[in-house]
Amino acid sequence: MGVRPTVAVSAGEVLAALSLATDLGTDQPLEHGLRTAVLCSLLATAAGGDEALRADAYHLGLVHSIGCTSDSHEAAAAYGDDRPLRSDFATIDSARSNELMAFLWRRTAESTAPHVVAFAGAVLGGARRARAGFTAHCEVGRRFVERLGLPDGVRDALWHVFERWDGKGLPRGSAGAEIPRVARLLHLARDADVLWRLGGAERVRAALVARSGSAYDPELADLARSELPRALEALDEQPAWEAAMQARPAQPAALAGDALDEACRVIGEFADLKSVFTLGHSPAVAELAEAAAWRLGLAEADVVVVRRAGLVHDVGRVAVSTGIWEKAAPLSSGEWERVRLHPYFGERVLARCAALASVSAIAARHHERLDGSGYHRGATVGDLPLGARVLAAADACQAMTEPRAHRPALTPQAAAGELDREVAAGRLDGDAVTAVLQAAGVRAGAAPRAFPAGLTAREVEVLRLVARGHSNKAIATALGLSPKTVGHHVAHVYAKAGVSTRAAAALFAVEHGLLGP
Repeated sequence: MGVRPTVAVSAGEVLAALSLATDLGTDQPLEHGLRTAVLCSLLATAAGGDEALRADAYHLGLVHSIGCTSDSHEAAAAYGDDRPLRSDFATIDSARSNELMAFLWRRTAESTAPHVVAFAGAVLGGARRARAGFTAHCEVGRRFVERLGLPDGVRDALWHVFERWDGKGLPRGSAGAEIPRVARLLHLARDADVLWRLGGAERVRAALVARSGSAYDPELADLARSELPRALEALDEQPAWEAAMQARPAQPAALAGDALDEACRVIGEFADLKSVFTLGHSPAVAELAEAAAWRLGLAEADVVVVRRAGLVHDVGRVAVSTGIWEKAAPLSSGEWERVRLHPYFGERVLARCAALASVSAIAARHHERLDGSGYHRGATVGDLPLGARVLAAADACQAMTEPRAHRPALTPQAAAGELDREVAAGRLDGDAVTAVLQAAGVRAGAAPRAFPAGLTAREVEVLRLVARGHSNKAIATALGLSPKTVGHHVAHVYAKAGVSTRAAAALFAVEHGLLGP
């Protein structure tokens, strides 16, 4: 296969895009994580922190909710909808019993159990349930952050995202200076951004005074009271993405190769944790799509794009309640519309990372169909490149062979039958489905031919016509390409074959038996 093409992507952009996904998962307005990161960095500077503390504060602001999908299954079972549970909790002082009881009453209203019964269960199991949930957040978040290559200071601080200065936080009940300073900065910046949206500077200052010495480090709370309202006002005047990019630390600078693949895998697994029925889905789709893409002769760079698109394709899933994903009964029309929007949410998250534009374009089309019956755009055959068709087939195949709340997993043979029917109906690409089923080991088929000098199947098609004396314009007409694209192919063929004339190219084709079918 040769050496993989090297594509470097700004680590800051990838982490910022991931923070947008956590906003979706926690039901916060998009850019809450970006704004929190900027405020954390500013507050660390005002507190006299060195470069390392500022960098840790910034990154913790971006990834502090990276564990938010870890207990979505349990939260949905207890409260009906896991997302507003998180955004509502962010507005209260959990150590105040009146606020906590009101919160539990509101949230249990959406439980599948009778309201009073659900509320009583939440009160009786509150501390145990909350500790388990926050432990999952912290433990999963720490593992993700380690795989993203962030410093020890960020990893350690993730255990303290929900702790309090007075020791009444969770999951460990750490108090005072036991809580890393960077986490104490996060508590202030994160809550201030939420409260600013609810009541502006007055609401922020009131909370900083009321919670000083209880939820917050009193010294840092005093500093925040003088710094954060002004910083929040300034942040409202500047696009949050731009502000976050300006504030990002120098390191880590870029992700490439295996490091970029691992970051994409983290994004996919973050989304897969949303439901117990989708665990491992994204990496499995990526592997299936990659193998199918090779079988279809896609260029190596395009195969890399398909693989990464497979890893991140379902990130928009976190914008939909786990109660919907795990509903055994038929979905209502409103629920179905929400499901149909998840590729849109994923596209909006990934679109902010310009260097991943090609990946985003393929990932966003994983539920599109050739006849326009897919979603969210209703794209048709002309807007679906081969990479998108491969991903759609791989996603459909993998999903069918996984259990879902409303059905058991299909056998590979049954899934193959369903995919064949989709092809017959004009919804999925036949070549893509065949390649996916071959890659899955369900359907026999010859391995793709390995052409000499690294030529692709398309380049061999061009070479055959060049050898026969056809002009670029004639080749373009025959293959349905533009003359400019044919010119690029011819240049690549000559370079790979080590020739500079048509005659030498023709001889190369004869020597290697490339003129036949």
